[in-house]
Amino acid sequence: MKDITQTASALDERIGRLLSELVSFDTTSCNSNLDLIRYVEQYLEGLGVSCRLVHDDSSSKANLYATVGSQDRPGVMLSGHTDVVPVDGQAWATDPFSVELQDGRYIGRGTADMKGFIACVLARVPDMLKAPLQTPVHIALSYDEEVGCIGVRRLLDVLGNLPVLPAIGIIGEPTSMKVVNAHKGKQGWRVTVRGRAAHSAYPVEGVNAVEIAAELICHIRRIYSTVAETGTVDGAYRVPHTTLQVGPIQGGRVLNIVPDHCEFSFEVRHLPEETSTAYFQQVAEYARDVLEPAMHSVDADTGISFELLAGYPGLHTAADSPVVGFAQSLLGGDGPTGKISFGSEAGLFSEQVGVPCVVCGPGSILQAHRPNEYVEVGQLTQCWDFLGRLVRYLQSQRLPI
Repeated sequence: MKDITQTASALDERIGRLLSELVSFDTTSCNSNLDLIRYVEQYLEGLGVSCRLVHDDSSSKANLYATVGSQDRPGVMLSGHTDVVPVDGQAWATDPFSVELQDGRYIGRGTADMKGFIACVLARVPDMLKAPLQTPVHIALSYDEEVGCIGVRRLLDVLGNLPVLPAIGIIGEPTSMKVVNAHKGKQGWRVTVRGRAAHSAYPVEGVNAVEIAAELICHIRRIYSTVAETGTVDGAYRVPHTTLQVGPIQGGRVLNIVPDHCEFSFEVRHLPEETSTAYFQQVAEYARDVLEPAMHSVDADTGISFELLAGYPGLHTAADSPVVGFAQSLLGGDGPTGKISFGSEAGLFSEQVGVPCVVCGPGSILQAHRPNEYVEVGQLTQCWDFLGRLVRYLQSQRLPI
């Protein structure tokens, strides 16, 4: 195999062109991702790599799965999501869907989270084909990760029925090219408070849904305030314990009517050693045992209900797992692993189809979801080298797993 190290200019041209194309597709989660998926499909099939698409019910979004190399043996899965978060209300200095290279940074929505990784993977495919690979590389791209890891579940249903699964997975979320072996899980709920309307001059005749919601929100805050003392603590995380957080809230119409309806959402981001169940039960029991009896004393038709929203499991790959050591070797050493408070699809791959995973990709999560999101050229270079070592390894030998 020829040396696949590229000059800086060649690297910029190869990855920068692909990154610009990927960012140009507005794949905000509320939109379709099909134009991007078709672009990737045409790119791969133009190189002789066949693709499998797994659509959603509306056929307006799709996952993509492709194998470079032999399809009859397990290989290394390189996985990323194609959707991005909205730019609405953010003050961008550039067009968020047009990549700008400034001061060694590629600026654009999704450059860090996580189209930079996808661009690096696609740019390496010609090298994978030239090698050739003794062990294959599987490419998995998903939709709707940003709204609860929704799309990848469809892909997992298909993978679970394939005769050969990937042996290991590397999820390319932005970790500054550090190997992450654990992350928190997340579960969310929508809470609906059904009150009783009344003239605000006679509030005793009504049940104020906004005030009841506020009491429940205060209780959620009280639960959160005890987590650091009563829950599991792991200092390897930037936030070392499980967190509870209240998000959007809507209720009431005009000031002189006692509100009869209020909704809010809350989430639990839990360490992988814990679950969200115990925390949710504390919230639900307070609603049932403390708040609802007082509501029912005024009107039996009032109440509080909970609707489960999208969530995902945590990741807890053992630090001495072969996939961790293998990923570290691709970085040129056996440096320390990390743990992250944000989530990924890695836990779903591990739990649902038994593919052990780590998270490792270019860019920083601190630059994601913000205006003027960027990934440094140096980070893409590190990812390029990481994937180059992967190609060289898989060219000469099979996985040590």
